Amino acid sequence: MTSRRRAGGARVRPAGVRQRASRVAADHGSPTLDFASGTPYDDYVAAEVLHGLQRTFTDIPEERAFLVTTQIMELYFGLIRSEWWLAQRMLDADEVVEATAVLARSVRYFEGLNAAWGALGWLTPAQFNSFRDALGEASGFQSAMYRHLEFLLGNKSEPLTRPHRRNPAVYQELTRALGRPSLYDSVLAMLARRGFEIPAVRDPAAEYVPSPLVEQAWITIYAERGPGDELWTLAETLTDLSERFSDWRYRHLMAVRRSMGAKPGSGGSSGLSWLERSLRRDVFPELWSARTAM
Repeated sequence: MTSRRRAGGARVRPAGVRQRASRVAADHGSPTLDFASGTPYDDYVAAEVLHGLQRTFTDIPEERAFLVTTQIMELYFGLIRSEWWLAQRMLDADEVVEATAVLARSVRYFEGLNAAWGALGWLTPAQFNSFRDALGEASGFQSAMYRHLEFLLGNKSEPLTRPHRRNPAVYQELTRALGRPSLYDSVLAMLARRGFEIPAVRDPAAEYVPSPLVEQAWITIYAERGPGDELWTLAETLTDLSERFSDWRYRHLMAVRRSMGAKPGSGGSSGLSWLERSLRRDVFPELWSARTAM
């Protein structure tokens, strides 16, 4: 096996069962303490780089917790996006069981993502206001990675790509995501291939509009199938995903309400009322409306 070098020059040397057993014998069961260069852990995790990214704008201790929590969320956004891309490729290849497994594990990531809001539950308005002005117009609304998740869920909006026009690489990636089918589009295309009556292909860059035909497809799946069936399991997994995503939105709303009330948002929005409108948009809407019709 050969070593692999990550960006920045750190080298990670693979080790197999024999190498590990040999190391245990040589060290008499104790952890290895001597390395030729930096520790393999730091080479792999880039811990020194990560810890160097907490560059606060003030000396107020509470700002660091706010920044770290936000960075943790960004990492989760990137992880979830990569998983949804993988699930989408599987759905496009009619690998429904495999895609559902990927989506199910992405639901678990929301446990960590949603718990991150709890880490800021102590943040009072006085504490937030003590460093808020130093953040200028920085706002979570401007997160490109979060926007990718919204686009993958079918919540498309060309104007929401515009804050990133001055960053060509990010802007191009977002506009490509805007024009690509969403994860839900891939689900519906798969259902159409399975014989369900699904509306004709729509403009993938347009905001998703619920359809009675899609609602009926989910009603049929629930009525005629059950646990163990791949389409039934996919429907339940998508519902779990929608629920956890709504949980994140709600926790965001409550964190804002708790730390700053109904003040205007830092990024130019109305703040609380903007988040309340976002919360009312259902993800995979027919999976919810079908429950009323069953």
